[in-house]
Amino acid sequence: MQNENYTVGDHDTRPWGSYRVTAVGADFCEKEIIVKPRQILSLQSHDHRAETWTVVRGPLTALVNDQIHTLPTGRSVKIPLGALHCMANMTNEDVVVHERQEGQCRENDIHRYHDAYGRSDSSDPKPEHQHILILYKSLIEKTKF
Repeated sequence: MQNENYTVGDHDTRPWGSYRVTAVGADFCEKEIIVKPRQILSLQSHDHRAETWTVVRGPLTALVNDQIHTLPTGRSVKIPLGALHCMANMTNEDVVVHERQEGQCRENDIHRYHDAYGRSDSSDPKPEHQHILILYKSLIEKTKF
């Protein structure tokens, strides 16, 4: 599915939790993302899509460029095109997020800069983004007991 657009019902399990595609249009798709307790997604960016994350059940910790947000249930954060970002669950219960992607909705639009689970990194952060990598690594440490 790497190079194909998402279709409703697509789903996957990852080390941090899972996602299921709930809606697809010409230039958008929506997912329900479940982040397991004390887990974090990879630090990544996208060339062809922006995202909006709305917390269905939280709180969610979101890193967007050099800002860390703690979002309670019902709150949203926008992820601009090209922004380095990740989401994390610092709690002991599942966090559920509604993600709306606008633009190209494909897995191959993920540039992974660092991953807590040892999955290969596909991109190196630019020198001016090193401080964001440091923030990400500090979040990894906070997810550990």
